[in-house]
Amino acid sequence: MALAKNIVCLWYNKDAEDAARFYAETFPESAVHAVRRAPSDYPAGKAGDVLTVAFTVAGIPCLGINGGPAFTHSEAFSFQIATDDQAETDRYWNALVGNGGEESICGWCKDRWGISWQITPRALIDALAAGGDEAKRAFDAMMTMRKIDVAVIEAARRA
Repeated sequence: MALAKNIVCLWYNKDAEDAARFYAETFPESAVHAVRRAPSDYPAGKAGDVLTVAFTVAGIPCLGINGGPAFTHSEAFSFQIATDDQAETDRYWNALVGNGGEESICGWCKDRWGISWQITPRALIDALAAGGDEAKRAFDAMMTMRKIDVAVIEAARRA
């Protein structure tokens, strides 16, 4: 697989391959394409250790680098996954949080590697795009949630 012109590069301590395989198992349009090993020792590892992993997450080309503990992730970068219904929202949320991740607010969570995710139902996106009072009611409802509850968003939108 040729490297894309533009690619998201994610820094991991040492688990880039595990993360890429988890994403490939969890999200559609995701796959692990290549695992590259270090040709010699480097500050965070030894020759033969997994150095980089080329993978795709929900259609987005990524490169995971096992660079060691020098840098950590923050909410300044996140993947946003648009979901079609509550079942899909629950499936992704539970996969991320239930495998060592953590909940945040307003549909945000982190996976066990510290990558932030927004699991965002299309019902919320549509409600906010409607503008006016509909958007305000949906927004106010969202602000009280961790995982987004589609039924509550839709009820707030109709109220």
